[in-house]
Amino acid sequence: MRNLMIAAIAATGLTGPATAQGLADEAEITNGLLVVGMAYEISRQCDDIDARTFQGIRTLLNLKSRARDLGYSSDEVDAYIDDDAQKDRLEAIARRQLVQLGAVTGDPDSYCTVGRDQIAKGSGVGRLLR
Repeated sequence: MRNLMIAAIAATGLTGPATAQGLADEAEITNGLLVVGMAYEISRQCDDIDARTFQGIRTLLNLKSRARDLGYSSDEVDAYIDDDAQKDRLEAIARRQLVQLGAVTGDPDSYCTVGRDQIAKGSGVGRLLR
């Protein structure tokens, strides 16, 4: 999942040296990052499901824009996204959520089941999968 965050962030051009702990408290931003990460992890674990890469990148760009609307500077957003502790925190949350949905580490079929269920429900995760 870390590779998703790094690849998606690189694709959006997000980098910077500042720190922005406040963004960690923004549920809308956190939830959006979790949705993208979960969709990526499902597509990585299940060969039958692909991520909608451009849709995921668009979601990340929208999240950056939303953070700016909330008053965060580009440097603050970039610092939040580059923060390894935040990446670890988000990955742990995303993995717990996937487990709650039925994914089992080491069992690709369980990720496929979760992915197909999310697609059928039209959830945020499901809209980023095909």
